[in-house]
Amino acid sequence: MPLNVNEHNLFLGNTPKYGLLFHSTFIGRAGTKNKGRISRYLANKCSIASRIDCFSETPSQIFGEKLRQQVEDRLKFYETGDVPKKNIEVMKEAMEEFEQQVSVLKSEKKKKKKKTKGRIFK
Repeated sequence: MPLNVNEHNLFLGNTPKYGLLFHSTFIGRAGTKNKGRISRYLANKCSIASRIDCFSETPSQIFGEKLRQQVEDRLKFYETGDVPKKNIEVMKEAMEEFEQQVSVLKSEKKKKKKKTKGRIFK
């Protein structure tokens, strides 16, 4: 039994062949031959992004932006043939940027602690 009306409506009628991601602008920009490919690619990138978001201790947009750029590059590859970067290269770049961001945040926290350490609050 469906939990709510929206869930029930989700399964009524004809759903798109590639699911709800089919309505994404990325899929709309792809050619008819590549709609299935880009749908699977987008689903994989969304899955990776949700795992990173769930398990990371520090919130950041770096990984999401890199994954989005990968989808853009893959669309360009299907249109023009320009070979995109490998996923491992992109994730290494994202990790380096993320580590820099975390180190900056930690140094800012230390500075705030030093400023408040000598003060007496009333």
